[in-house]
Amino acid sequence: MITAPDNDNNSDGPMVFIIIGKGYESDGGEGIDLHVMLKAPDDDTAVREALNALAEEGFIEADLDQIGLLTDIPDEEPHASAYQGALEGEVAIIRFR
Repeated sequence: MITAPDNDNNSDGPMVFIIIGKGYESDGGEGIDLHVMLKAPDDDTAVREALNALAEEGFIEADLDQIGLLTDIPDEEPHASAYQGALEGEVAIIRFR
């Protein structure tokens, strides 16, 4: 996996993305609000890896609304733990019900 950014934004630290959206576990079912946090070299890779992780967790569809780069370590749970997991190479999925 590439860990250095492949764009003009030379980052001093790891590039940890947060993707906000809704996931659907059944056709026509109610969407579950999600935050996905992961480390990736660019936003295209982040989206692709997030969709793969959601599919592995049983989501059949996802509407991804926003993507951003985290510049600070989150203070509050569950985002603080998810950030740590992302630094370790995990794709962290936070569900809101």
